[in-house]
Amino acid sequence: MEICEGPGWRLVVDPTRAPFIALIGGDGWASELTAAELRALRQAASRLTAQHRAMADVLMAEEAVAMEVELPIGDPEAGGAGCLWLGLEGDRHQWTLQLVLTPTPGIRGIEGGWSAAASEAFSAALERLRPAEHGGGDQDW
Repeated sequence: MEICEGPGWRLVVDPTRAPFIALIGGDGWASELTAAELRALRQAASRLTAQHRAMADVLMAEEAVAMEVELPIGDPEAGGAGCLWLGLEGDRHQWTLQLVLTPTPGIRGIEGGWSAAASEAFSAALERLRPAEHGGGDQDW
């Protein structure tokens, strides 16, 4: 089990708790994620933070930026597909993250976000996560 947390954010990953192997949270909210949802969140956060790093040096101090990414979750051919939308908004020095999970049919949806103080730390914790290396399929997320 991996537990990472700080002011305004929380990330807990326990691959033995299938189907919801992760818990994410912000100020006043928390939700569980499946392995596929965690993979999509990690990928989306990585893309957005890399894009922000690449353009931060060319932004003027008063300029703001808003970026978003939407990734599919699930297998449409297996009868269900949802999506995860993640948005990053801020300036060259600080930014916030907003999350909307539209799940596969029959599973809960999520909306949440992290403050500017929490977003960078939460994203860094996601990047440090490493799937288990024992080859157990979806539990390795």
